[in-house]
Amino acid sequence: MPRPPISLKARALKYLSSREHSRLELARKLTPYAQEGDDIDALLNWLEQSRFLSQERFSESLVNRRAARYGNNRILSELHGHGIEGEGLADLKADLAAGEGARAAQVLRRKFAEPAGDAETRAKQMRFLQQRGFSHGSIRHALKQAWSDEEGDG
Repeated sequence: MPRPPISLKARALKYLSSREHSRLELARKLTPYAQEGDDIDALLNWLEQSRFLSQERFSESLVNRRAARYGNNRILSELHGHGIEGEGLADLKADLAAGEGARAAQVLRRKFAEPAGDAETRAKQMRFLQQRGFSHGSIRHALKQAWSDEEGDG
């Protein structure tokens, strides 16, 4: 005997139990399973009121997962793609900006074993950091400080 289909609410809670989701992302995931008479917006409102769904928690989670590998531009672009805007985004932007240069230096050290010996290698390192979404100022900081910080730590 086949199992009865999972309700939209149960499916939403299942998604949220595995990790944080943005409202937009959860709506996109639930839409294919919605049946006639299901109101996804009402469900999402209920989830937010019950504090199962939180844009702030999602934003912090995404920033924590991405900060060690990517720059501010990439992280902020991803947040914007998830529908995160307004005051919360401005606060995250300020927090991220404070440590971007140090994060860029760590990413650079993990990828490249030693500082650039010539212009071609330096350009390669710069392109790598640009593709990761780091700003030009943090890239300059990382190229100057990446290996000098490492020597000072030891």
